[in-house]
Amino acid sequence: MRNAEVARVLYEIADLLELQGVNFKPNAYRKAARSIENLTDDIEQVHKEDKLRDIPGVGDAIAKKLDELLTTGNLGYLEELRKQFPPGLLQIMAIPELGPKTAVHLYNELKITNLDELKKAVEEHRIQGLKGFGPRSEERILQGIALVEGRTGRMLLGRAYPVAMQVLEYVRSKANLEKISLAGSLRRMKETIGDIDLIAGSDDAKWVMDVFTTYPEVEDVIMRGPTKSSLRLKGGLQVDLRVVKEVEYGAALQYFTGSKDHNIVLRQMAIDKGMKLNEYALSMKETGAVVARETEEDIYKALGLEIMPPEIRENRGEIEASLQHKLPKLIELTDIMGDLHVHTKASDGDATMEEIAYACKRRGYEYVGFTDHSKRLGVAGGLSVEELRGSIDVARNVSELVPEVRVFLGSECEILEDGKLDYPNGVLKDLDYVIGAVHSKFNMPKKEMTDRIATALSNENLTILAHPTGRKLEQREPYAVDVEGIMQAAKDNGVCLELDSFPERLDLNDVHCRQAKDVGATVVIDSDSHSIAQLDFMTFGVATARRGWLEKDEVLNTKGRKQIEAFLKK
Repeated sequence: MRNAEVARVLYEIADLLELQGVNFKPNAYRKAARSIENLTDDIEQVHKEDKLRDIPGVGDAIAKKLDELLTTGNLGYLEELRKQFPPGLLQIMAIPELGPKTAVHLYNELKITNLDELKKAVEEHRIQGLKGFGPRSEERILQGIALVEGRTGRMLLGRAYPVAMQVLEYVRSKANLEKISLAGSLRRMKETIGDIDLIAGSDDAKWVMDVFTTYPEVEDVIMRGPTKSSLRLKGGLQVDLRVVKEVEYGAALQYFTGSKDHNIVLRQMAIDKGMKLNEYALSMKETGAVVARETEEDIYKALGLEIMPPEIRENRGEIEASLQHKLPKLIELTDIMGDLHVHTKASDGDATMEEIAYACKRRGYEYVGFTDHSKRLGVAGGLSVEELRGSIDVARNVSELVPEVRVFLGSECEILEDGKLDYPNGVLKDLDYVIGAVHSKFNMPKKEMTDRIATALSNENLTILAHPTGRKLEQREPYAVDVEGIMQAAKDNGVCLELDSFPERLDLNDVHCRQAKDVGATVVIDSDSHSIAQLDFMTFGVATARRGWLEKDEVLNTKGRKQIEAFLKK
């Protein structure tokens, strides 16, 4: 069983325990699930080596259940929990801000067991008859149902990308291919994608398909054809591979990368020049003579364009910029010099400061910033003032142990309902910097939420505004806030806007990154990592920044160690 599958089992146990009203245990199962999700090793191999208890958060009780699950493929404990509640209650729990107590309350009082019954109860106004509910509650529930029902089955970029790269590298090496690439929305690094698409150029398509369809993680060969095949992997993801002739590789890659809107404009440009553009070639309409097909660059050049990075091929001005030779020089992952939003074991992370510092050294970073949660966020192990002060000394010690990496100590400090920060200013001044974040009261009216954040931005100790819209992809909509107003206030107060690279967030999104660029606000790209493996989430943040046309000089943590030190002192 794959790591993600095992983690999902533990998450379900946690949800079911919450429905029972059990305290503490759900958090233990979720911590173990997060650790397994973030393992760099295969959970099955860890099991074979009898090292389950070495996984952070996995004690004897959970290790015993994992042993049963990994040995038999089933878990009796989970089956017994499932029998106690209708399965539809877990769907109800997925509605933002309802939670287990509300789900059980609705079940006990109104016998509501699934989303359809909940929607009917809301439409008949039976919900507002319960204590603690009113018309506004019903409105929020309907919005939540729409969010859950609107989930498209698309997968997060952060889940699809590593799987896709594993398949790609396997086929590349085994088939000895020079021409193979991601395609579609995954190549454009959209925040969510459908299926994983790969394009290969080879004159021996049969051999490539032989390699592809025998990939070790294949659950099922959905379809095999001479030039296109589809697989379902053991984790449930679908991967499609299309093989074209080597000379057609550039045309196919351009065509199947998209986007649709981008390609429509290119095809019209070709028509205006007496040509036609398809997945095989750019050719003359009258004679069929091939103008370009071997490389994407050849095709764009023949249309009078400079080639643009895949991430910005969305028909959002890239073609006009190309015609005017004004394409941005987009930020690269190698431009990132450090990570300023990292959690440790002190709150809800899995690693110590020392372990993370060494990991950052291996990545070639010049600095790292530790930002555990403040006291208000108790569910995430928020630090008391005394614990925060104690972590200052720990950070200094780590700086001495790993001198190649400058260690900064900050805090992901709660922005309270009135806009004040969770720690007193006298405490915040002792830190190297402060990240302000909203983790509560998401349903505040737009003006109140905007005022709340604007008040925090005026605090002289605030350095960075974390995940500025509060969204979680396919889990929670952004809260109502004047984004442009917040960006302007951040710029005026010298506060950076965070692009949180965590795959469920990617907040700022690509459109907001473009807005920040236009406003002139500084962006910082952080991993928001809670484990060493999650430091790699930076890849997705940089990809989102590229989709938002951001350049190196517009991102804070492309600066070197001395520049960051000077910035934080100021």
